[in-house]
Amino acid sequence: MHIPVLLKEVIDILAPKSGERVLDCTFGGGGHTSAILNASDCYVCAIDRDPEARDRALQLKNTYNERFDFVLAQFSEISVLFSDKQKFDAVLFDFGVSSFQLDKAERGFSFLNDAPLDMRMSKNGISAYDVVNTFSEEDLADILWTYGDEILSRKIASAIVDARKLHPIGTTLQLANIVRETARFKHVTKKHSKIDIATKTFQAIRIFVNDELREISTALENLPEILNDGARMVLISFHALEDRIVKNWAKSQRNTLLPINDFVVRPTSKEISANPRSRSAILRGFLYNTAGDRRKKSEDKGE
Repeated sequence: MHIPVLLKEVIDILAPKSGERVLDCTFGGGGHTSAILNASDCYVCAIDRDPEARDRALQLKNTYNERFDFVLAQFSEISVLFSDKQKFDAVLFDFGVSSFQLDKAERGFSFLNDAPLDMRMSKNGISAYDVVNTFSEEDLADILWTYGDEILSRKIASAIVDARKLHPIGTTLQLANIVRETARFKHVTKKHSKIDIATKTFQAIRIFVNDELREISTALENLPEILNDGARMVLISFHALEDRIVKNWAKSQRNTLLPINDFVVRPTSKEISANPRSRSAILRGFLYNTAGDRRKKSEDKGE
């Protein structure tokens, strides 16, 4: 089931107005896009690399006609996609994996059901199966540590290599059980934790397969090229690696970026209860203001 995260907060910060152009860089199930289109008589262009998202976008196109367009692409390509077109007044990034990808077992993102190891958002390129069955033990350990902060990265990598010598690791449950058994053997399984011990391994492999962190960094570096002065931005992260990139980018752009919210916005207990997947969401809002540095200097001088 698709429930857009922090929906009210997203609309409040983006504040779409009639005639404005809004870019949703992570269409997913279209929940945020639909809400933006309903909030005002604005135009929305949405991006997603998942071919299945295009089918969901067609439904919105039939409803909103010329007010909505969809582009099948990676959001790291925004400067190329919109280089010769009008700029945008508001932009949304909702990073991470979508509920549709998690809930469809055959996509191989989740270990709740047994399914082929895949995890490719675009359905192209190297898959989780390729990583798990062909990468060296050292490379596997590096992936688990770098992208999952997994303290058992070397033990899990070793267990994966040992297991695949007997037969290929072809399904999500096979991989999850290898991780669980390794954790049990090392006596680090948390009996009362609501988070499965295999979660970090799956996160790490998924991030690597989809090159997610580079995608985010590239998109943010190119973002100013497609913004109108005064544009509002919402960026939603779901783990520390994503949020660190956002924070560092914002710091590097401090002359033109003004924080909209004084503190990060997180889901309420009510939202988490209704949508447990929102629990780790971190929202940051910014105003793009090319005169931001001058305004800051004027304020410092008391002008």
